[in-house]
Amino acid sequence: MSDTPAQSSKSSIPAPILPGATLGVLGSGQLGRMFTIAARRLGYRVHIYSPDSDTPAGQVGDVERVAAYEDLASVREFASGVDLVTFEFENVPSATSQAAAERVPVRPAGSVLHVTQQRLREKTFLQEYGFPVTPYRRIVTLDDLAAAACDLGLPAMLKTASFGYDGKGQQRLLPQSDLASAHAALRGAEGIFEAFVDFECEISVVAARSPDGSFQAFPVFENSHQNQILDVTVAPARIPEAVAAEAVRITRGILEALDAVGLITVEMFLTRTHQLLVNELAPRTHNSGHLTIDACVTCQFEQQLRAVCGLPLGSVALREPAAMANLLGDLWIEAGGTPDWAAALSDPAVKLHLYGKTEPRAGRKMGHLTATAPTAEEAIRKVRDARDQLVPSRRQRR
Repeated sequence: MSDTPAQSSKSSIPAPILPGATLGVLGSGQLGRMFTIAARRLGYRVHIYSPDSDTPAGQVGDVERVAAYEDLASVREFASGVDLVTFEFENVPSATSQAAAERVPVRPAGSVLHVTQQRLREKTFLQEYGFPVTPYRRIVTLDDLAAAACDLGLPAMLKTASFGYDGKGQQRLLPQSDLASAHAALRGAEGIFEAFVDFECEISVVAARSPDGSFQAFPVFENSHQNQILDVTVAPARIPEAVAAEAVRITRGILEALDAVGLITVEMFLTRTHQLLVNELAPRTHNSGHLTIDACVTCQFEQQLRAVCGLPLGSVALREPAAMANLLGDLWIEAGGTPDWAAALSDPAVKLHLYGKTEPRAGRKMGHLTATAPTAEEAIRKVRDARDQLVPSRRQRR
């Protein structure tokens, strides 16, 4: 892995796409919403493409195009009306990305999307380039699963190779688990068996790479999960400086190996022996990076824009330690209606971000809170306290 960015010759570096241009976004969720807000602040117009209407991103975009990703004629027409296409989630079909690329640049490129949207391709790529990964096996048949359990042991994780996030399509296998039932739960989909990792913590590195090879990584984030959904993120991660530097070095190597232009998130496990293992890649902004909006000189969404448009990358300096807490639909259910926003905002160091979703459901990300403080521990306390203030029953338990 190189410690210096791969540089293109000046003649091959495309001209930057400047403010005033129109950007197209494939996908319309909260990541697209926050990207659009950042882009419009810098003077760009933004067109949104997805199968849904009145979406988080569509509510703030200049144009919301409602059509299926598989409607390639519509995709080409959409791309013809913008200067560049990017995406906010990785499950856009490859054919969609390719159709858009017939008209305008797509960043990150479809080749990056192809690797990162399927876990087996992703793990194989990482392994072939020498990046540290959890031992894994491809699962098609029940015999494959039995052999993997014998070779790599239990407990372990069994995941669908495609279309899984926030714990969807994932099963934790224990020594007493019924392997036949676990295999049946794949419903015929290709699976991946991942060996158990005894980790100290989970971290993520959100980093950007420009067309000229320039690279910037945000401070390493430390993440905690509940029910396999991100719950709280804190920055800077409470890990040794040498480990944080190694995490950034690995991330840089991955972006260079992918020849990625844009923003990529690398999720990693830090084992109890202080070994880093790459868990997953996301070719986009990331839930753990939301705190950058309130805590960093440049937020992850503006950095994504700068990278894909070929503008100079912004400073990733952390103004003050910060923590982010997700707001899931469960809070609305627990509160019996609208949470008490005023109570959560009684601390002036707390910021509220809501995503414009009208239907709260269990496990659905509806928004987040961010708190800044002199220390990481104090930021975590503040953001957890603020979230507890949203629900009367939680306040009473404190």
